[in-house]
Amino acid sequence: MSILEKIFGTYSDREIKRIMPLVEKIESLESEMSKLTDEELKNKTYEFKERLNNGETLDDILPEAFAVVREAAWRVHGMKHYRVQLIGGIVLHQGRIAEMKTGEGKTLVATLPAYLNALTGRGVHVITVNDYLAKRDRDWTGKIYEFLGLTVGVITHELDATQRREAYNSDITYGTNNEFGFDYLRDNMVIYKEEMVQRELNYAIIDEVDSILIDEARTPLIISGEGEKSTYFYQVADTFVRTLSKEDYEVDEKQHAVILTETGVQKAERFFKIENYADAENMEIQHHVIQALKAHKLMKKDIDYVVKDGEIIIVDEFTGRLMYGRRYSDGLHQAIEAKEGVKVQSESKTLATITFQNYFRLYNKIAGMTGTAQTEESEFREIYGLDVIVIPTNKPVIRRDYPDIVYKTEFAKFNAIANEIVETYKKASLYLLVQ
Repeated sequence: MSILEKIFGTYSDREIKRIMPLVEKIESLESEMSKLTDEELKNKTYEFKERLNNGETLDDILPEAFAVVREAAWRVHGMKHYRVQLIGGIVLHQGRIAEMKTGEGKTLVATLPAYLNALTGRGVHVITVNDYLAKRDRDWTGKIYEFLGLTVGVITHELDATQRREAYNSDITYGTNNEFGFDYLRDNMVIYKEEMVQRELNYAIIDEVDSILIDEARTPLIISGEGEKSTYFYQVADTFVRTLSKEDYEVDEKQHAVILTETGVQKAERFFKIENYADAENMEIQHHVIQALKAHKLMKKDIDYVVKDGEIIIVDEFTGRLMYGRRYSDGLHQAIEAKEGVKVQSESKTLATITFQNYFRLYNKIAGMTGTAQTEESEFREIYGLDVIVIPTNKPVIRRDYPDIVYKTEFAKFNAIANEIVETYKKASLYLLVQ
């Protein structure tokens, strides 16, 4: 911590200080809200909507709305938002990122800005990283929202268009970043407006925001159609790659790339009966060989994909969920099919695509929660215009957090883990001996 931070506090400290009068106002309304009957508390929702229609803003009604949610959560789940959770809710409403430690109750925090922003009738999307969390959070928080007269929906993989449209028309909708993104692409491919399932992209609260907006930011969502190219060459390239030895190619796992060495190029020229592998006229051969190399040397069965019922099914690297109907682009999927000996399907052509980065920038307002955001603060600010506010814990942290240790290779990492186990075992043995 710098000398200036010691004197004036960190950026987060200063911002939280500005927020505290709002927090105190919310807490001061506790006794007033506790005296209301269930029906009176529910009617507050209609009162807030009327006040918004008469010209008041969300900021004007924030203290009362948050106090209403706080009381509803107590009556429904026996849980009342702590002061730090109120701070987190205000930060999210302001369109910022709340960094909150694991276990601080981010799910409950999200109910505050979700309820407030849903009062406009323009919809709120709460983004989670997998279907299980989306359904869990919808079921748990949904009881609070429904108690207050709002509707809640959830988007999961198996829903049809009618069910999706109904879920999106709810006041608050839960779902994964993948489902929201693909629904946006499909909506842009329909002929008639009535076939669209999403409405305005108004306000999104993103859980694990660093994973979705930074780690997966450039991941392209792609809707493909069947192409016209022959699949025969994938099998030929696969046959060639199986003849190679380790000195014939180089693998760069960090860049997720693999190339032929000089000896590999010579083998390719002999195998394909060509004079110069690097010639522009041999680009198609180069493409198929590289994809076949990736399929064999980079893509791991039962980790990156599984073979099921004669098909290659992608495994989502972040959730572990099987991604039915999704295919790797640029011929990689066909190369894996050739590798695994299943039917090689026609190469697809891209019909619609968007990255998560571009998709979430379409929203009028976004906010996020995570336990680790400050390390990516510059990217959040530069790409999305989001700042990060570090929310203090409800109680002092007694856990000791050590700095991360980064190794150059996977082997070095596992070797260090093995050495740590040996040292720990020696300490335990010594302890038992002394005892």
